[in-house]
Amino acid sequence: MKTMLTALYEQANLRPNAQAFCDTNETLTFSDVERIAESAGTALLRRGARREAILILHERCAREIALFFAVWKAGCFYVPVDAEMGENRIRSILDRVKPRFAIADAGGRALLEKYGFSGELLDPDALTAQAPDMQALDAIEAQTLDTDPTYLVFTSGSTGAPKGVVGCHRAVVDYANQISKTLRVDSTDVFAMQAPLYVDACLKEILCALMCGSSAVLVPKKLFMTPVPLVQFLNEHRVTALCWVVPALTLISALHTFDEVVPQYLRTVAFGSEVFAPKQLRIWQQHVPARYINLYGPTECTGMSCFYEVDRTFADGERIPIGRAFDNTEIFLLDENDRRADEGEICIRGTALCHGYYRDPERTAKVFVPNPLNPDYPETIYRTGDLGRRNARGELEFLGRKDDQIKHMGHRIELGELEAAAKTVEGVDAACAVFERERSILGLVYTGSIERAALLTALRAKVPEYLLPKMSRRVDALPLTQNGKTDRKAATALLFG
Repeated sequence: MKTMLTALYEQANLRPNAQAFCDTNETLTFSDVERIAESAGTALLRRGARREAILILHERCAREIALFFAVWKAGCFYVPVDAEMGENRIRSILDRVKPRFAIADAGGRALLEKYGFSGELLDPDALTAQAPDMQALDAIEAQTLDTDPTYLVFTSGSTGAPKGVVGCHRAVVDYANQISKTLRVDSTDVFAMQAPLYVDACLKEILCALMCGSSAVLVPKKLFMTPVPLVQFLNEHRVTALCWVVPALTLISALHTFDEVVPQYLRTVAFGSEVFAPKQLRIWQQHVPARYINLYGPTECTGMSCFYEVDRTFADGERIPIGRAFDNTEIFLLDENDRRADEGEICIRGTALCHGYYRDPERTAKVFVPNPLNPDYPETIYRTGDLGRRNARGELEFLGRKDDQIKHMGHRIELGELEAAAKTVEGVDAACAVFERERSILGLVYTGSIERAALLTALRAKVPEYLLPKMSRRVDALPLTQNGKTDRKAATALLFG
């Protein structure tokens, strides 16, 4: 299979009237998605779009997903943008990409006009009203290579200017095979989509639908502030599978939601983005009998790259492994001298690697590098900047970011070590360790019921003196990046200003 368009054809033929994607306003069947893709794809071709970036600024909905396929139909690649990104980030993307075309709903068009977009604004309703030209579409598909780009997604930019990651068809097809197999998806599965559509995390549900005929329901963002209605939403839609970031799952378990309502249909709960505290995972396991899968992987490698299916109970302070690599992917650790090690930087090789960063050769060259373990021929690997180790069972564990290693009171420590200890304290639901480098002050921002003085007392029994935070602050919710990870930069600002 050269592109995922083949999978769309197959699902539209096998189950044309089955639900593919739905939101609170509209349900699209597989045949609906194919029809929209063919019509809008034809419209793009007739406007002269050729192997280029097509910006999509649209309210998060099922129809936006169908527009992704329309862009592929035209032999182009999509750049998903959302108003919640904020003006600075959208302007940065426009400046970097300089797209000739933008598909935008009414709100999106108003924003792009405000930001001085100079290309052609395309109305999605007008595009989908176009009669499809199958001969032209077939000709484009015949010319498409599996190495051609599929999408350009921009990182959250929480640590600097956002980077545009270029995915390709070959990697997306491989990822579709791996994620659907890992999650054991079939046509009876219903996913609840939590991720925004402008990050790669949304691919899990989209690709599983195409590969296996499952369906995906877009969860309204506002529900993630009210856990009881959120779980009720899952039950109303008979959701069987979740692929959510850890903060979204923690919101439900930490606020005692299961005392009032429990998910009734869940069979699979996959989580990622950051470390899941064992005490929060145990709450889920006690109330929801399902398969629990820890996923790990960077945007630069298309999505998730390895997995661990939880097969035992973890005590507070233990690390839940990230397990083993997907098939057709190798994950290995390099020490400071670029030698294979049992602890070091997580590196990835295989079909999953994206092409690099869009119009950014310097950043690309820093992390998409020749494999130092292979002197015989050119082979590119991706250096994640994450630290990992093999445990006694041979399972891979995530330790944290290299960037989060600090030197404090003469000791080299990782901020994740303090976070992990804090999460074991009764009355702490979530925690983010921060470091003010100029004054060398270690701090902690956390959520939960415990007072700061009591937290410090509890930590004294768990960590050495050099790991004790000198400042701490209790907040209602940890700040998150736009792809759902804890925003350490914003947490630092909360504590130190």
